[in-house]
Amino acid sequence: MKHFAVSPSDGTPARPEGGENELKNTAPAFDGGGEDRMTQKGYKRFRRRNAPAPQQAGPEIGPEGGTAASPLNSARSPAPAVQTQQPIPAPKAAPPEGTRPAPAPQSVTPQPAAVAAKLRTETARPVRVKPRLELDRQARVDLPGEPPMDLPTRFDPWLQIPQVAFDFLGQKPSRLPLVSAFRASPTARAFDLLRTRLLHSLKAHGWKRVAVTSPSAGGGTTFCAVNLALSLARVPQSRSLLMDMNFRRPGIAAALGIPPHGDMSAFLAGEVPLNQHLQRLSVSLAVGSNCHPDHNASDILHDRRAADVISAMINETRADTVLFDLPPVLEHDDVTAFLPQVDGVLLISDGDRTTAAELAACEKMLAGHAPLLGVVLNKAHQSDKTQVTP
Repeated sequence: MKHFAVSPSDGTPARPEGGENELKNTAPAFDGGGEDRMTQKGYKRFRRRNAPAPQQAGPEIGPEGGTAASPLNSARSPAPAVQTQQPIPAPKAAPPEGTRPAPAPQSVTPQPAAVAAKLRTETARPVRVKPRLELDRQARVDLPGEPPMDLPTRFDPWLQIPQVAFDFLGQKPSRLPLVSAFRASPTARAFDLLRTRLLHSLKAHGWKRVAVTSPSAGGGTTFCAVNLALSLARVPQSRSLLMDMNFRRPGIAAALGIPPHGDMSAFLAGEVPLNQHLQRLSVSLAVGSNCHPDHNASDILHDRRAADVISAMINETRADTVLFDLPPVLEHDDVTAFLPQVDGVLLISDGDRTTAAELAACEKMLAGHAPLLGVVLNKAHQSDKTQVTP
């Protein structure tokens, strides 16, 4: 490190280089009490000489290749850092076998003052936290609820049933008289009364499946089943099904005056889908007819697939009432085989031929299997209406 000495005012040359003692000898030149102190004129000249030039050239290069500094510049500029040679650490002894060496301490690299100041500024700066979205408890959103019952859903199997043209006014001839065309007749009022009492009984017990049968053939089972179904179809916002389960003598299609359609045995076996077997006469009435008689009807009704198909049909169509037209009770075992699939039995009695013994026999056969909902007296001569005996 070079030291520069300021020459005294008397012209004595300054010593070129020296230690601290030699610098102390030059102290009288700066003594404020001597004659060599700086005058006001010399101070102004000193300031003028040290003023920065408009265009400053590069640093002066000394004779040794380094940058030559003036005494005043050397006083302003900080002294260069002195590089000290660090001692080489001695090699560490290996740890004894079976012991885990301790983790070496992490060396902390000294940071410059500017970097340390920047880190302190960033640390002191408040961190902005994104506010969490909160739901307003007072705000209410009305979610869409269940659609009204009167509106059809997007996919309704009932609406997929093909609808056929049907004459409710009775202008077309049919095999059996339809009381729906004669609303003022006593017979129509009798079927409306039967419908109302039947619906009350079914609703009280939560039932839907009704078997319509008679003690013997020719008692008017199909006539009562068809007219009762037409009376049920007049109930607003209701769905009724009429199934022709009389494999011996199917007659629902002929009684309604519609073309025969469908194979009931194939439908109960699960071979025919719902929308290909049933026919819809109106918005509230669908019919499952049969045009293929089968003398092995009891075998078909005993099949477990028949029970599954009937349950699936009622669930898909969401029918309120299902009427099953069955053969006579005392002539075949079809009704007995089908009793586990019904909720109640409506017995049709012929006013001309049915005896009290036959009615008692039917009640005995039905006891313990299905409740008897009522006995309908058909073909009565004493009055001009169908009598109903609950």
